[in-house]
Amino acid sequence: MRDLKVTVIQEELVWEDIEANIAFFDKKLDTLKVKTDLIVLPEMFTTGFSMNAAKLAQTMSGPAVTWLLGKAGDLQADIVSSVIIKEEGCFFNRLLWVKPDGRVMSYDKRHLFRIYGEEKVYTAGNKKLIAELHGWKISPFICYDLRFPIWTRNLNNVFDVSIFIANWPEVRAHHWKSLLRARAIENQCYTVGVNRVGTDGNNISYSGDSSIIDPLGNISFQSAFTSCMYTTTLSAATLEMVRKQFPVWMDADVGI
Repeated sequence: MRDLKVTVIQEELVWEDIEANIAFFDKKLDTLKVKTDLIVLPEMFTTGFSMNAAKLAQTMSGPAVTWLLGKAGDLQADIVSSVIIKEEGCFFNRLLWVKPDGRVMSYDKRHLFRIYGEEKVYTAGNKKLIAELHGWKISPFICYDLRFPIWTRNLNNVFDVSIFIANWPEVRAHHWKSLLRARAIENQCYTVGVNRVGTDGNNISYSGDSSIIDPLGNISFQSAFTSCMYTTTLSAATLEMVRKQFPVWMDADVGI
């Protein structure tokens, strides 16, 4: 397992405008000057966190997936985000993991944000995803999932990195930052959180606070209230050292 380069993009999203958001991120990624392995965009990057699924939903052959596939191929990097998808008569807040070779993996958001009525519009997923990239095992989640440590638990080190993509409001930014660090520490893994900034069509404000946190809970990157694209390297040696020198993972409760 070699070191892994990860790029996070924290941006405003154009409310419910798929074409404008795709065009924006297309130009943004054209400015990426470093070679990276993995690019992470915010949740629902084409629309913002909208409940207008009947109008905005795409299929797995729609413009978002088509663009992600093309961009992953151009940049020779994996790309992760979520999109509103309609499948078999149901709507999903679906995380898409797109690889340069044309493979697409997916994870449907498990915990739907009932405070906003997400569970009335979307169908919850029930299967986790663990993607492999250059020897790393990576488990991605979506926004509200962050509050549920049983679902995001890392028993027996089944993953090395957890990713949380989000539209997490500024009013609860303290929760976002605290829980990201908690997930990194308890799971002894790198944790990457990518949120949006700006204000959405419901006048909800987002502070971003996208973060990259190591297995000891140390924050190597965090940015609030500004658009940014940041690339860093996750150290395989650091991950191995933490798990070897402080192997709390070996004493985890199983089946409780």
